[in-house]
Amino acid sequence: MRRVLEKRRAVSTTTLSVQKLLASFRVHMIMWMQEPPLLTCTIPEHFAEVVSEFGDRPAAVFRSPTTNDMRPLLTPSLDIVPQTSTLTYEALDAQSNILAHSLRSLGVKKGDRVAVSLGNVSEYVVLTYAIFKLGAILVPLNPTFNAYQLSAALSRLGVEVLIIAAVTDLAYKPCRGRSNYDLLSTLVPDLSSNKVESSAVPTLKSIVLVDNTLSHPLSGFPPLHDLRALTPYSTLFQSSSSSSSLSRSVKPDAPLVPDETINIQFTSGTTSMPKAAMLSHTNILNNGRLIANRMGLDPSDRIVCPPPLFHCFGSVLGFMATATTGACIAFPSPAFDPGAALHAAAELRATGLYGVPTMFAAELELLADPAFAARLPPGGLSNLRKGIAAGSSVPEPLMRKLREKLGLRDLVICYGMTETSPVSCMTAPTDPDDRRTSTVGRAMPHTAVKVVAPGDRSRIVARGKCGELAVSGYLLMKGYWNDEARTREDLTEDQDGRLWMYTGDEARMDQDGFVEITGRIKDLIIRGGENIHPLEIEVSLARHPLVREASVVGVSDERYGEVVGAFVAAHTGVKTLEDGEVDGGRGEALSKDEVRDWVRNQLSGHLVPKYVFWADEFPKTASGKIQKFKLRDIAKEQLGTVSK
Repeated sequence: MRRVLEKRRAVSTTTLSVQKLLASFRVHMIMWMQEPPLLTCTIPEHFAEVVSEFGDRPAAVFRSPTTNDMRPLLTPSLDIVPQTSTLTYEALDAQSNILAHSLRSLGVKKGDRVAVSLGNVSEYVVLTYAIFKLGAILVPLNPTFNAYQLSAALSRLGVEVLIIAAVTDLAYKPCRGRSNYDLLSTLVPDLSSNKVESSAVPTLKSIVLVDNTLSHPLSGFPPLHDLRALTPYSTLFQSSSSSSSLSRSVKPDAPLVPDETINIQFTSGTTSMPKAAMLSHTNILNNGRLIANRMGLDPSDRIVCPPPLFHCFGSVLGFMATATTGACIAFPSPAFDPGAALHAAAELRATGLYGVPTMFAAELELLADPAFAARLPPGGLSNLRKGIAAGSSVPEPLMRKLREKLGLRDLVICYGMTETSPVSCMTAPTDPDDRRTSTVGRAMPHTAVKVVAPGDRSRIVARGKCGELAVSGYLLMKGYWNDEARTREDLTEDQDGRLWMYTGDEARMDQDGFVEITGRIKDLIIRGGENIHPLEIEVSLARHPLVREASVVGVSDERYGEVVGAFVAAHTGVKTLEDGEVDGGRGEALSKDEVRDWVRNQLSGHLVPKYVFWADEFPKTASGKIQKFKLRDIAKEQLGTVSK
């Protein structure tokens, strides 16, 4: 009897210990769900299945840039009307096959890096699938790179083929792009030669030029026939289209493997040192599919996507998500233009609209103009209900406006980073309203997240406590290209041998697994020993009726070490006043003291900005993220010339 009792007691104790361990584990970390199962094929293999099912349906719609009727025209007599083109899934499949054969004729093999420096245009989408089908590696480049940045990126990856536009479209400046002639002349000094020779990038063998000068008549880009070193993009179709068999299939040099690198993505540039993350078929295909699944995309959806294709937002959250479901995605302009985005949404009777907070803010600002709103097709925005907000923290007031003004009642928030393919956490349309506006949702399927103690990544903090967010699962990059040291720094194994990506974001997780991002750890303001999260102040400022956009940074201070500096952009028509300046009484006005008082009335006194800087625009990445390191530099410059 004693042995039986001892055995039962031992079992009971063991069971209790396991239960406690599991309970503790659940308290600290959310593990991945297993449904839906991960896809184990390559992107071309999955795309072939989509084409067979949805071949005659539109895959992507593209609009060329236009001189918006609410903007000054380039010249009194010049008005450029947008052109709309549509690719069905069958057409995209056929065109990418033709292009793949032409790229092969240029020497592109499996594993070669092919750089693409284009805006949101049809050539980009066709190139993406052509490169993937060959087993080559797509290297998306920010088209606003200068000559030094472009040369550095190409050299770093040993790129042999570059595809670039004659003119780089610029955000908010439709049809007023930057000619790339000087950039290309720096890269290849003798463009009149029949051969590409570049001392800056010795590996470079071919430059394919996409001629978009018709949309930029004042760019001054010279005639292509004078630039024999460049291969016109149009000739890649002319040379291959003579054989109909070339449009049917592409056989890579070696079989494609789901886990191999097919995309090298540079981090977005909110810091001054971008890194080159290697992503695989498994990473990108599954992330796009799981995003589509959580937000409820279906083949009937028509999604307008202003974020750039060279960024994970446009390529994965945007195109890969729709391409895995048979839905249609529309790119309203080569570079972001709020008017073009709203026109495209209205004309296509779109069901969804994507963007980062700065894009949505610009669209709402324009929509508030009665003259602009009157030019949209009547009822054109009435079908909007879905959407994704991502790229940076989304203030609750902005979420509310997007529901009220644009009808995005099923808007979801996606959180992630380039190194995680990119989305690791996401809200769902069925989540409670308070969680949809105050958190970035819960971990995605097949993904684990945890919050670790600052300075001690081996210790997981309890629910509700702040720490650094870490992510694990299928979505982790393979590493940084030729940079083992930085790979080891960001991707580390725990005691169980599981790899984790440490995000650099401060976060806390509640009892239901919802994750709240409280700010970037490096952006934390330490004022006299007190930690201040810029996001809390930014959300407060976003609620002010006269404020269009705000960003908060730490500013050096002799007494406190750091104090709060707020960069504020007011709505159109609002006059901004300096300290001591008196309002003339005509129209709406906003003073710096009013900004401070607004924060003081909502938050604690130590959160009130000591400095307020007026801004018309913010320095941003091409994907719309505010570059806070540049704001800190601007603050230093301004405070060096004004009294404190």
